[in-house]
Amino acid sequence: MADTPLKILVIIGSVRRGRYAEKPAAWMMSLLSARPDVQAELIDLKDWPLPFFDEALSPSMNKGVYENPLGRKWADKVASADAFIMTAAEYNHGYTAVLKNALDWASSREWANKPVAFVGYGSVLGARSVEQLRLVSIELGLTPIRSAIHIPADIRKTTSEQEGAGDPKLFAPLDERGKGLIDQLVAVARALKPLRS
Repeated sequence: MADTPLKILVIIGSVRRGRYAEKPAAWMMSLLSARPDVQAELIDLKDWPLPFFDEALSPSMNKGVYENPLGRKWADKVASADAFIMTAAEYNHGYTAVLKNALDWASSREWANKPVAFVGYGSVLGARSVEQLRLVSIELGLTPIRSAIHIPADIRKTTSEQEGAGDPKLFAPLDERGKGLIDQLVAVARALKPLRS
């Protein structure tokens, strides 16, 4: 039903000390919190210490049976969502290992027919990490939306000066782009909902 709020997971895609990722994630959460049509949840991969994927069967073959209880819990968390927003730091022309591992711990059973959006930053504003994530997302059955946020250097500098998640209001110059990204994500999530039933 159109009145049922969509569940959107905002995934912090970096776990390193001194990371920047929690700042754009907090900004996205602030924009999502203003919308009555979504229920947003912040997912910090620091709180999901999944080992590098090492199970005997891949998630696409294991029929939902995981040896690792945290792997099963992660797959259930992914399955509970209608859409995703992921921060996409660029490390060495690609995205983070921890985000790739999190993607690999679930299968198209959990990811498929759900839209995903990316907030990129770093070298060339995270463009290469976002492009690589789009390719992997398609293989998992996700639908990457056209819109993405690439945080410009001036906003990155201003927001970097704050500790922790910082002040989401410092991202105000990007608010209209952020709201447009969320509008598109919600529209695609609603359009795909019959396929998830």
